[in-house]
Amino acid sequence: MRRTLIAISLALAAAAPALAQDFPPPPPVGEPKPFKLPATETFTLANGMQVTLVPYGVAPKAVVSLRVRAGNAVEGGQTWLADLTAEMLKEGAGGRSSADLATAAAGMGGDLSVGAGLQTTQISTNVLSEHAPAAIALIGDVVMRPTLPASELARIKANLARQLSVALSQPGTLADAALSRTVYGADHPYGRTIPSAAQLAAYTIDDVKRFHASQFGAKRAHLYIAGKFDAAAVKAAVEKTFGGWAAGPAPAKLAAPHQAGPRVILVDRPDAPQTTLRLSFDAALAGTDADIPQRVTNSLLGGAFSSRITTNIRETKGYTYSPGSGVGFNPDDALWTFEADVTTNVTGAALTEVFKEIRRMQTEPAPIEESKGIRTYMAGLFAIQNSTSPALVNTLATRDMLGLPGDWTDRYVPAVLAVDPAAMMASAKASYPIDKLTLIVVGDLKTVEPQLKALPELANLPFQRVTVP
Repeated sequence: MRRTLIAISLALAAAAPALAQDFPPPPPVGEPKPFKLPATETFTLANGMQVTLVPYGVAPKAVVSLRVRAGNAVEGGQTWLADLTAEMLKEGAGGRSSADLATAAAGMGGDLSVGAGLQTTQISTNVLSEHAPAAIALIGDVVMRPTLPASELARIKANLARQLSVALSQPGTLADAALSRTVYGADHPYGRTIPSAAQLAAYTIDDVKRFHASQFGAKRAHLYIAGKFDAAAVKAAVEKTFGGWAAGPAPAKLAAPHQAGPRVILVDRPDAPQTTLRLSFDAALAGTDADIPQRVTNSLLGGAFSSRITTNIRETKGYTYSPGSGVGFNPDDALWTFEADVTTNVTGAALTEVFKEIRRMQTEPAPIEESKGIRTYMAGLFAIQNSTSPALVNTLATRDMLGLPGDWTDRYVPAVLAVDPAAMMASAKASYPIDKLTLIVVGDLKTVEPQLKALPELANLPFQRVTVP
């Protein structure tokens, strides 16, 4: 049997060139098409709550997603209190238990999702179109009339404590926490990413109720409804549900100055087989003239799977399986970060290649075909990423949170396609000043630190050992 399979395989391999001649060549790749946002309607209720309606798609489904600017950034030092509050919102609302809420969402063809992030707490569901008004009412109950039962607090905190324990065992979490603390400072909301176990355990139901009462309100809320829906019925449901919500505070404005580099921060993990790296530079703010060129440049350097850094240290050198880079945006803040987990004994060699690729971007215009390829990839990816109602809502919510203009989505693809090799080289020079780097290294320092100090880019920089958290 084995000989037969081998013979068949050899025959197929021999026939492959002849078979290939029987097929016509593949058609050429077409030019990217601009992304066109469907006609949307945005209005503001008398209490300050914003509402955006997006008729989209053909499936009889509607996404209802409320974004409230009540995330980790406004916790006031009580790290993860927003996460705890978000979990408690699911435990009952409007006279219904948590099971009742889940059953109600399921009866509409969806489920209820509640979660907290750095900037917002979001409450979302994706239901059959005819249930959109009922879904709006359900979300209104959750955000305005939560039960916040004290009887469930211990269980919720125990779940978060397990998540914290797992997170602290991951070198990526340690690296991210060290980077945030280094760039923003330990006393800045962006610099506090993980609590201590004791801090989390000390939170009370009064803390949760205070956070909900003080941070949630109509002025901080934006409701997005996308998909197929009856616009008149939806508008009536929005007014009925949210028209009486207290305005509350306006969205908080938060300055986020970066601590100046260069600096190298070390976190020891004795005998770790891998080194976790975070290399960061200040980035251009979203919506500025430098924004789109920096996005295209990043994609070619490290942001795409076909990027130069990935091709170099993953495919060619085999130092890592996980390299990548990107710009993290917040209102009035932006930070570019490269991250990777590399084999311990080639930590220095991997960084050497990263610095080499940065300098190549800064000194050599990208070949026409390579630069066109990355722009085409980004244009196509944008269309794919916004091909569903939930994904489009996320894009619009991010656009609005960052204060970008309403036509930003329509202008994105043409702007990407207009970034030529000269603009990419100029962006690389401005975006990656190696002499101002912030580098976080989590690994076996007795093996790694000598490699780092041997690099010319790091030889004269200050090294600091820290512990996290």
